[in-house]
Amino acid sequence: MSIQPLQAAIASTRAVVTQVKPEQLGDQTPCASWKVSDLINHIIGAHHFFISGLNATPPPAGETDHSAGDFVAAYDASSKACLDAFSAEGAMAKMVALPFGTMPGAAVAGLAATDTFTHGWDLAKATGQSTDLAPELAAGLLAGAKQAINPSFRGEDGKAPFTAELTAPAGASNADQLAAFLGRQV
Repeated sequence: MSIQPLQAAIASTRAVVTQVKPEQLGDQTPCASWKVSDLINHIIGAHHFFISGLNATPPPAGETDHSAGDFVAAYDASSKACLDAFSAEGAMAKMVALPFGTMPGAAVAGLAATDTFTHGWDLAKATGQSTDLAPELAAGLLAGAKQAINPSFRGEDGKAPFTAELTAPAGASNADQLAAFLGRQV
């Protein structure tokens, strides 16, 4: 597996991040427990989480409020570091221990792509942007998610990685179908 899906997910989400206005930071998101500022912090923090897992190092200490400053620059920096980590020699074949299991770096890259893209969808939905994001990428991520996510990963918001699968409306975009599969109301 290449890092191309992760690169594409990062680019798609960056396009959404750049359109977020400071006055929207307190708005609710499709993730019931997060506001827009929390979501931005999660997206950036997740890049660091995946880097830490890949490098078998502890994540950065303390919580950083990336949304309080230039969150586009913070997103760009975390994205570059994430792509650099997954591009390193042997990274995709390395076995990576995460809190929910050990898997090859290629699978972690796929997880990072899905996480980044889906939270980009959440951010688009929360800020009134189009959710019809990167149709081909969304279709590929949906196919991968359907293979990788089993019912044990689903539960209450904030207590499980994914809530119950919902049904997307007829004619929904690929990104909306992915969001519904991952428990978002489309």
